Amino acid sequence: MDDVRGQVVDVTDHPALNAAIDDAAHLYRKLDVVFANAGIDPGVGFVGEWVGSERLRVPEGALENYTDERWERLIDINLTGIFATVRAAVRHMKPQKSGHIIVTSSLASTHVEPAIGAAYMAAKAGIVQFMRTVAMEVAAFNITVNAIAPGYIVTNIGGGHAHNPEEQKAVAKVIPMHRIGFPEDLYGIALFLASPASDYITGQEIIIDGGYGLGVAD
Repeated sequence: MDDVRGQVVDVTDHPALNAAIDDAAHLYRKLDVVFANAGIDPGVGFVGEWVGSERLRVPEGALENYTDERWERLIDINLTGIFATVRAAVRHMKPQKSGHIIVTSSLASTHVEPAIGAAYMAAKAGIVQFMRTVAMEVAAFNITVNAIAPGYIVTNIGGGHAHNPEEQKAVAKVIPMHRIGFPEDLYGIALFLASPASDYITGQEIIIDGGYGLGVAD
């Protein structure tokens, strides 16, 4: 019978996060896999939805109106939360000389989406370079560190707007595979990166986007 346990932790509370990972490592006597996936809604960007052939500017998302609080909260969770989770994991994996670490970046790490707040792109790009740096540091300890970079995936982030059938239909038109993504589309790569099958892969960002980042095909 599988032993499944859960614990709610705020990734901005680093002592609590450390304690949760320590508890898991001590309970199972080692730490095999850590998946750092926490993130929050980026909020509006400097443009909004298409209106006819135009995309209207959104004053709330303009840089001059971007508040310190909005910037800091997103960076604290989406970037620093990844750092704190990976740091806590490495403390256990280095001594045992094994482990798989997976982080969630995004197509937004390289593909600018003006309808999304700027802090989101900054955080996701930062995650990728952080992942690569850590991968180099811990490779000698037989620890792999890789990133999964989703494109348009239907989740509850942003109030669940991606569940809107009309939005899904519109987005699907500009994705070369002509369909949107769902969490199930990420399961296989996550399991692969957590398994011995990926033991010789590290420092890589793997994009899962149906070709969205390539551009419009037809």
